[in-house]
Amino acid sequence: MTIKPDPDKIPKPWLKHYDKHVPHSLTYPKETLPELFAQSCAENAHRVALQFIGKSLRYGQIEASASSFAAYLAEQGVNKGDRVFLMLPNSPHFVIVYYAILKRGAVAVPASPLDTPTEAEYKFKNSGAKLVVFLDLLYDKVSQLLQQHPDTPAVAADVSEYLPFPKSMLFRLKKKSLGKPLPDFTRANLSTFAGVLREYRHRSAEAVQIAGSDTAVMIYTGGTTGVSKGVVLSHHAMVVNMTQARTWGDLSKNDIGLCVLPFFHGFGISIGLNLSLSSGGKMVLMPRWDEAQAIRHFEKDGITVFAGVPTMYNAMLNHKNFAKLRKANLRACFVGAAPVPEALKIAFKEKTGGTLIEGYGLTESVTAKCANPLYGVKKERSIGLPWPDTLMAIIDQKTGELLPPDKEGEIILLSPDLMSGYWQNPEATAATIQDGWLYTGDIGRMDEDGYFSIVDRKKDLIITGGYNVYPAEIEEVLYHHPAVLEACVVGVKDDYLGEVGRAFVVIKPGMQASGEEIRVYLADKLIQYKVPRQYVFKDSMPKSPVGKILRKELRHDVP
Repeated sequence: MTIKPDPDKIPKPWLKHYDKHVPHSLTYPKETLPELFAQSCAENAHRVALQFIGKSLRYGQIEASASSFAAYLAEQGVNKGDRVFLMLPNSPHFVIVYYAILKRGAVAVPASPLDTPTEAEYKFKNSGAKLVVFLDLLYDKVSQLLQQHPDTPAVAADVSEYLPFPKSMLFRLKKKSLGKPLPDFTRANLSTFAGVLREYRHRSAEAVQIAGSDTAVMIYTGGTTGVSKGVVLSHHAMVVNMTQARTWGDLSKNDIGLCVLPFFHGFGISIGLNLSLSSGGKMVLMPRWDEAQAIRHFEKDGITVFAGVPTMYNAMLNHKNFAKLRKANLRACFVGAAPVPEALKIAFKEKTGGTLIEGYGLTESVTAKCANPLYGVKKERSIGLPWPDTLMAIIDQKTGELLPPDKEGEIILLSPDLMSGYWQNPEATAATIQDGWLYTGDIGRMDEDGYFSIVDRKKDLIITGGYNVYPAEIEEVLYHHPAVLEACVVGVKDDYLGEVGRAFVVIKPGMQASGEEIRVYLADKLIQYKVPRQYVFKDSMPKSPVGKILRKELRHDVP
């Protein structure tokens, strides 16, 4: 019989290590997201809300445009609980449409601009979306679903609508030369974003009564563990998460955040968009990742807060312009989604003064659920301390028994911002959330101070000759090799040992290393059975839209 953890019996050694400004428990706003956004827009009407490729929009402009788009949605029959499918980059269009959807009590279903047409159609159909908003340059991704659903209203957004002159004119000229298919505006029910705002600028929609338990967003998981699932997140969950993040990061309306993590991602939409828009802060939007552009923003735009994945920090560190960086106002740099090499943290802080704060979270809990303290002790290879009102525990994977400090087991967590469930998938929901606890599938440990560490994903475990080998441990050592830019270790079948490790490596420009050299390097630092038997050198790693190395694809990479 599996033991069910009792929340009242979970020790909380982490509380005594909180920063002084972080209380053990928080009071959360009772308002929903659109109510909080409306308050912020009214109080900060003349402040700059976002900056996009040289163009600035004030809070008052965001409010007016969102109200106009909400009136359009109402006329199209988008009502409370209806889903709206979005395929947009980090742009003013996303911010405005997202806010408008929430005003209607509808549900935003953001998809990745990197999705294939098949993936986009699956998310559209599975969510039962009633309307589509997409970037015109991504028309090839949605044309198939629009053709199959001719009665579905759709809106095409154009980046040039929010570019300053002459960039707007030049972009329109360049777009014609790209050779990409563009929307066919002879299609019924297809409008331009600018046209919608013009037509509905003097109209308004009836106010919709929204409860905290109502769904705000549905984010599809990447599908790395099977078919992509829609994670249903309520207004309350989103408000709780951004409130915890604001408190932990000591964030205020004076902060300027560089929004690189996409808004279709939990961290991007919760901490990049929701937190900034509800706080009166300023967002600098990057529609796609570019390390040279990010470095330029650090220097010229007074960025104080940045969040990214390890590959982004790595790319900046190894860019020629990083060494020329003269000044930076960075004070909080959050990093997660994958293990962070200690060498990367040290090198980044030495140059910018910005401390990399490693954390951990899942889409099923909106995003981050724990992090190292902003000002306090940051432990090596640790994802930090659980946030206020969050319980985390390590359990035996077989018995469910609560494990003592420094023992490895599955991480489970309990928090007021957990998902409502997987969309129309009660079986998967029941397997993931049991008695209120979210079973993460991640293997970790907690030390005596309450700091947690990730050992590895349960599914990434390599069993070689009966020994458990965790790729993250090997990758941590690989990143310390002076010639290694990126590394990823996967398990491959072996007739004798069952599985052996295969290391994929990207070498830094201008440097060299052989498989044998790297094997000898690892053998000096790891026990023999942990040293990979195979080494594959690549020019680049396959990555997800948020920059996370796609281990799943590398498993099928036959050298």
